[in-house]
Amino acid sequence: MTPALAQDAAQLPTLEVTSPTLVPTPVDQIASSITIITAADIARDQRRTVVDALQAVPGLNIAQTGGPGAQTSIFMRGTNANHTKILIDGIDMANSSNTNGAYDLGHLTTADIERIEVLRGPQSGLYGSDAIGGVISITTKKGQGPARITAMVEGGSQGTVNAAAGVSGSQDKFSYAFNVSNYQTSSTPVTPLELLPPGQRRINDSVVNRTVSTKLGYDVTQDFALNFVGRYTDAKVLFTGDNYNNFPATPADQQSSQLTQEFFSRSEAVWSLFDGRFKNYFGVNYSNQKGSFYDPYGYLGPLSINRGERLKYDWRGVASIMQGQTLVVGAEHEKEKFNNEPGDGSRVTAKNANRGAFAELQSNFGNRLFLTSNVRVDDNDAFGDHTTFRIAPAFIVPGTDTKLKASYGTGFKAPTLAQLYDATYGNPNLRPEESKGYDVGFEQPIANDHIRFGTTYFNNDITNLIVTTGNYPAISYANVKAAKTSGFETFAAITFNERFSVRFDHTYTDAIDADTGLKLNRRPTNKMSYAFIWKPVDELTLSTTLIVLGQFQDVTRFGPPTVTNPGYKLVNLAANYRVADGVTAFARIDNLFNEQYQDPTGFLRPGLGVFGGIRLTSAPIGN
Repeated sequence: MTPALAQDAAQLPTLEVTSPTLVPTPVDQIASSITIITAADIARDQRRTVVDALQAVPGLNIAQTGGPGAQTSIFMRGTNANHTKILIDGIDMANSSNTNGAYDLGHLTTADIERIEVLRGPQSGLYGSDAIGGVISITTKKGQGPARITAMVEGGSQGTVNAAAGVSGSQDKFSYAFNVSNYQTSSTPVTPLELLPPGQRRINDSVVNRTVSTKLGYDVTQDFALNFVGRYTDAKVLFTGDNYNNFPATPADQQSSQLTQEFFSRSEAVWSLFDGRFKNYFGVNYSNQKGSFYDPYGYLGPLSINRGERLKYDWRGVASIMQGQTLVVGAEHEKEKFNNEPGDGSRVTAKNANRGAFAELQSNFGNRLFLTSNVRVDDNDAFGDHTTFRIAPAFIVPGTDTKLKASYGTGFKAPTLAQLYDATYGNPNLRPEESKGYDVGFEQPIANDHIRFGTTYFNNDITNLIVTTGNYPAISYANVKAAKTSGFETFAAITFNERFSVRFDHTYTDAIDADTGLKLNRRPTNKMSYAFIWKPVDELTLSTTLIVLGQFQDVTRFGPPTVTNPGYKLVNLAANYRVADGVTAFARIDNLFNEQYQDPTGFLRPGLGVFGGIRLTSAPIGN
């Protein structure tokens, strides 16, 4: 289904999810609030980036400073932009070189993605740091069956030219998938004209993103397998920065650039014991991220370079200890380091290490009561021990099949290397940001699950928030803030028949500064999405998504004062037509009514866009 129609946890009981428990589990046994976006959803709605794919997911606000490739922040259930843990094939994508440590989703394309699971609520009991708001877990495509070649080419507005190709399959004990993609736009208007000084012309943004990925597997024996995933992205974004030499500040009259090079990999051995009742996963994750920024008005110099590196060793054991009882235990050791050259000839380097261990019990009592409970202990070189936990029960009411669900958990966000050791602002005595959160809700199927509706209330208390304090030049980081977020996520979905379905989602969020009582910036109070899928004939699929984002508090592009952003209404259309076996022509219109909106304030989001192309899948090779 489309992102707005993406299946919530119990909508289709035959589906399985992994992120809530680390074990493939039927969705009707999960208490967590979770949204699933599949490769079929992405292809049908023609979402070329993960940012676009997540746009209609409930509980999320996505702020992108311009067009494709621009810096992107995700606010999940009102928490901060660095409070969502993002994984790809189990690899932590957090950027050690960034000040807030968050991964910039603006560079993640969807050509090789099999599914996205958006898990909402505190999840540090399994995942450790960063999972205060939740987890976004991305799985890439795996080769299966005879070899096939796939290809896609697309063109359209804003100078868009996209292409992707891949080959995948399996033979005997070996599986493989290789993918390449080129995603680019050459002219996206981003700077609002009213911000430009008289006589200054607007310079449009552009991006070129090239990504190569692979996923390999080899079954050495029936009980022992080896796996490898690798992903490399090289992206260049040209954008308009800010000129603070003017007073008041204005958009720059010269273009800035950002070059990003990212490499992620995971090597894994899987060893099954006792007829598969105890499965062991031994993994090594490695990531290397480099960002080069050219800013003609940079106050420390025009060129700055950030490098971040992570190396993690992990083990996870999954044991079926008795009927309906599964025990998951794990341990990991992670090292991270960064090297920043801010542009004034100086260099800042730092490193840290963390050790973690966790245990989880997943229980099924009579296929009616399901309970997941976990606890985790982290030992960090910078701040010492930290313990988190989570408990999540779900109950299926006999007779009505009403699903009652709840969860309570704690989360934390470790201070980043930059916050700890920056030469100017760093504070090595920082403590982790902490949270306590719960949710409670229900889901009700009607008419053999052709109709399903439900609502979930959530509440989070976040303390020890890290902010900058003091006045220049005596500025530093300190744990001085607290926040409270609460709200409702409500949905209704109707499947009229195999050709037509609709879905509605509404998220109400109240996110406030606990010290001042003021609303937090960039957290809209209301977000609604409507989605319609219609298949008038077997060859044609039509989908429509309407997103309504209510007003929210923000700051101007150049900082305070606080302003009220009016929000926006966005309509996207997509059509896919099967011309012949393995040949599909497609077209879409984004922002059908050319809504002029800014999110965040001071940065235009793309207007009307018309796109079209063709997707090819070869017949099985070798058959």
